[in-house]
Amino acid sequence: MNVHLIDGTYELFRYYFAAPKHVTSSGQEVGAVRGVLGSMVQLLEQGATHIGIATDHVIPSFRNELWDDYKDGSEIEEGIRSQFHLLEDVLTAAGFVVWPMIEFEADDALGAAAHLYAQDPAVDEVMICTPDKDLGQCVSDELGIVQYDRRKQVRYDEQGVREKFGVGPASIPDYLALVGDAADGFPGLSGWGAKSSSTVLDRYQKIENIPLAAGQWDITVRGGAKLATTLAENLDLALLFREIATIRLDAPVSPSAESLRWSGVTSDFGALADSIDAERIASRIEKLVR
Repeated sequence: MNVHLIDGTYELFRYYFAAPKHVTSSGQEVGAVRGVLGSMVQLLEQGATHIGIATDHVIPSFRNELWDDYKDGSEIEEGIRSQFHLLEDVLTAAGFVVWPMIEFEADDALGAAAHLYAQDPAVDEVMICTPDKDLGQCVSDELGIVQYDRRKQVRYDEQGVREKFGVGPASIPDYLALVGDAADGFPGLSGWGAKSSSTVLDRYQKIENIPLAAGQWDITVRGGAKLATTLAENLDLALLFREIATIRLDAPVSPSAESLRWSGVTSDFGALADSIDAERIASRIEKLVR
């Protein structure tokens, strides 16, 4: 069995900005929800059988308690914010397993599910469908976990992660801690760019393994002395950023991969599909059930 794990929040944003807007007769904007629903049906049409979808039911998470400037959703347009909970309702009614995250984030659910299901002997491969760079840390050739960017149709195994970032999956949290992640709201360390971070971490793997004096480095990095000083002065901050960038594998998800098998829509789907003017998508689903 192959398991597809979907970043529902990313998909909602993707279709909000890419799909045509659609306002129902009741005045509700539903274009992004329709886009995501159609995309999930397409997955089924392409042969996917076991699908889990993670969403950010509430944007703030435990990470906001660690770093005041961590993303809190305050910048999200109302047009997309109003579709968050509707998306969960529609996908659930369509028969998909949905994990709405509150304390954790959707990324945590994806990572937790991937590592849990990859240990099932019946699972051949787990595909984490999101372009988010922090999920690269969950990729594992040994466990059969890959990351897939559905929009670009690019698949990342361990070598793919290394080619993209210059470090292996295990060093991704350390890499993000040093370079920062503007999308998530933490800046990284001054002077530590993508090239210097990947070069140093390719040698030392983890932040705590990096000597705090450049004279102790057995590699040559441009501006190494300044980088080492910055790290020494901000080591606690770097370790905090790494904690923020680390996917939590204890997020609540379904207990088994088999429970993700799609077996048809629920009795609520017809009314919800009508409410978002998704009759054509509903007809596509009917063909899959027959």
